[in-house]
Amino acid sequence: MTQPSRTTPTRRAEKAAKPAKPAKPRKPPRPARAPRPPLTGTPAVTSSAATMLAVVCLWVFVQLLLLGDLKHERAQDLLYAQFRTEIASATAPVGPVVPVGDPVALVRIPALDLEEVVVEGTASGDLRVGPGHQRNTVLPGQDGTSVLMGRAAMYGRPFADLTDLTPGDTIEVVVAQGTRTFRVLGVRRTGDPLPQPREAGVARLVLATAEGQGRLAGLTPGEAVYVDAEADDAFPAPPGRPAAIPESEQLMASEVTVLPLLATCLAALVLATLLIVSARQRWSAVLVWVLASPVVIALAWVTTDVLVRLLPNVM
Repeated sequence: MTQPSRTTPTRRAEKAAKPAKPAKPRKPPRPARAPRPPLTGTPAVTSSAATMLAVVCLWVFVQLLLLGDLKHERAQDLLYAQFRTEIASATAPVGPVVPVGDPVALVRIPALDLEEVVVEGTASGDLRVGPGHQRNTVLPGQDGTSVLMGRAAMYGRPFADLTDLTPGDTIEVVVAQGTRTFRVLGVRRTGDPLPQPREAGVARLVLATAEGQGRLAGLTPGEAVYVDAEADDAFPAPPGRPAAIPESEQLMASEVTVLPLLATCLAALVLATLLIVSARQRWSAVLVWVLASPVVIALAWVTTDVLVRLLPNVM
């Protein structure tokens, strides 16, 4: 049997008589913010100049530690394809004079898991793509002493671990005339005794780079390092090599000839800064930087490439 409801008519009337809760008053809408006036005068110049300086410094950091390695890998892929084609078609150079930047040899060092295409020339700009051949020496594997230089800290750092080589380790070199296998004689530094004089008909190979000390050893090269190696058989070396090379192609040298180009790049950055300051007086900073960023990055890229050529060539 259903129980009757305990709510009496009196209680229902009391609930119905209760007043409703008053509605909360709405907050007045916030007034719209007035757009910030564009910077003018000294604040505009200071802000734009600081931003440009930060972009250039950041780009230098990215270029040296990241983009440099990517550029090196890309350049090595292209050089390998070019040298392989030239070897197959018997058009690879044998000396004595080879255009700077052309591939002249392929070097393999199993102990270091290293395989690099060697280009002609040892200036700082040449060694951005890989190891370089010193132009006043014979090509690797030819009768005489051939000198190859490579970077130890940037652009793929191909010769960073040369000091890990020990006597007896092998170095394989492929050139237009064929393949030769060298055996390491030892590692030496500036001031150490030179190896015994080379015998006639023997090919000698010298790998050269630099090393530093402390935590920033790679970025502060202060001492030259050499690895000497020999092969029992040598290819004939054609006469007519250059008697000397420019100072910029010596070990630990830099390309001071690019200073005018660097000055031009810096002038372009200053001009871009002035144009950005002028534009920010008319339009918003966001719009100006969206339009100017590609130009600024391009200028920073070119400036960094020139700046790197002022650093030691084996750094």
